[in-house]
Amino acid sequence: MTVNKVYSIYYSGTGTTQKIVSFVGEHIAKVLNVPFEKYNFSLPKNREKVLEFKENELVICGSPTYAGRIPNVMLPFYKNNIKASGALAVPIVLFGNRNFDDSLIELRNTLEENGFRTIAGAAFIGEHAFSYTLAAKRPDESDMQKALLFADKVAEKIKNNNDIPSEPIQVKGNDPIRPYYIPRDEHEHAIDILKVKPKVDTSKCTNCKTCAHVCPLASIDFDDITKYVGKCIKCGACIKKCPEHCRYYDDEGFLYHQHDLEKQFERRAEPELFY
Repeated sequence: MTVNKVYSIYYSGTGTTQKIVSFVGEHIAKVLNVPFEKYNFSLPKNREKVLEFKENELVICGSPTYAGRIPNVMLPFYKNNIKASGALAVPIVLFGNRNFDDSLIELRNTLEENGFRTIAGAAFIGEHAFSYTLAAKRPDESDMQKALLFADKVAEKIKNNNDIPSEPIQVKGNDPIRPYYIPRDEHEHAIDILKVKPKVDTSKCTNCKTCAHVCPLASIDFDDITKYVGKCIKCGACIKKCPEHCRYYDDEGFLYHQHDLEKQFERRAEPELFY
């Protein structure tokens, strides 16, 4: 099968998914000597249309892992707004050093159901949305070298049409998909952080409104950035992109979960590649 254009499409709250997915797509396009285009649907205005892809096109589709799966508020867009008529696809997920659980297989299944033929897949590590120390500053140089290897393997597979199977790419994960991961305290009681929202240190805030601009759900009030007009999915965008570092969490259950993750998963997880 000939590929005449490569796309990278993704949701990326803090930019780690964007970094990997854009790099992989751009490198494959360079190797194949075809045009490259990327589409970031992190903000609400970019999720208003259906993305349709044709045969002879390759789509590198990315998602972060939230609680072991595709983020639940973004799942409808992945399911209903990304369509194909035989285009090739490569699902890629990012996870915060704990585990990608079923996010990759869920993304693969969704793409297959939407008319794509998945030919490879990968799970990479990005700095956790809840932390500055868990997978700090990843994807790093080592991760990018593995992303380069992965991109070269995918390009090689496309050049050699015989390597493209008719069946979906085999990846790790459970099918049927398991429920979202539930954090637990030291007594194994569930911790409910669904309604927890970051606070604002008004002594440091300059009212630049960066937080409101980057919120994927447009949930931060532009007139008063200490207030919320919608739900918070705890993606970390408003915290990690604040130039004054003035947004923070103080919820006891959230902080317990954050510190527990940092303690349990300080080992270095490595990318997993499937081709």
